[in-house]
Amino acid sequence: MKSTKPHDQAICTHTAMKMFVDIQKIYLYREPVDFRKAIDGLALMVEQEMDCSPFAPAIFVFCNKGRDKVKVLYWDQTGFCLWYKRLEKETFKWPRHHPDEVLLLSETQWQSILSGFPIMGHQSLDFTSIS
Repeated sequence: MKSTKPHDQAICTHTAMKMFVDIQKIYLYREPVDFRKAIDGLALMVEQEMDCSPFAPAIFVFCNKGRDKVKVLYWDQTGFCLWYKRLEKETFKWPRHHPDEVLLLSETQWQSILSGFPIMGHQSLDFTSIS
């Protein structure tokens, strides 16, 4: 049985962690990532493949091949943090068909991905003639 003591409830309500403090940018790496990579491997990807500093006031978002897991790497001025989310059903609506390997997201787009909504609209078409 779970304890329902007032003391236990007070601990839970006062120890909430504030995540993503002072984040100015949200970078999404579009290609699937090997999720065996941890902090050091992802930080190296940020530097070498995303051409960004992992120490920037930003979060760096990665997805696995099955699109049911997301990892977020960020620096909080004292060390690296790695946030992980696994969906039990469904998949993230990951922007797979985009020419850029790295996308800069708005807060709204980031929340849309976490909520299961796609962030990319219809692909624009470029015609030169009707006939």
